[in-house]
Amino acid sequence: MVLWSYPRGPLLDKAGETAVDICAYAAHMAALLGAHIIKVKPPTAHIGLEAAKKAYEKIDISTMEKRIEHVVQSCFAGRRLVVFSGGEASDSASLLETIKGVHAGGGSGSIVGRNSFTRPRDEALALLSQIIAIYQGKA
Repeated sequence: MVLWSYPRGPLLDKAGETAVDICAYAAHMAALLGAHIIKVKPPTAHIGLEAAKKAYEKIDISTMEKRIEHVVQSCFAGRRLVVFSGGEASDSASLLETIKGVHAGGGSGSIVGRNSFTRPRDEALALLSQIIAIYQGKA
């Protein structure tokens, strides 16, 4: 089963939707529901729940790589495939930095439709080649 696990709700603001604690919990809940492949947004260093702040003092979330690693670990200690959205439409350099963090943190892939299909064809193909090189460990 593939599950897109995007947190939403009236008590969750925009920053909370990508907060590392919220993303990790959403991914964990997807694993508990039986998902084999889980899609979440790349987590930010924001902590969404006041009650979680003390616990996160002991967890390194200083880089995208560390945040990705934490989200992956929240899915049965990394026993599920976790893929990450490409995030908001962004410039190529920002997107590639995020993807490098996803790869280095143990993420299973990036879904980058909006960030590739909205570019001119040649630019999109070049971007996708760079993404493939990252996942192949060549960049």
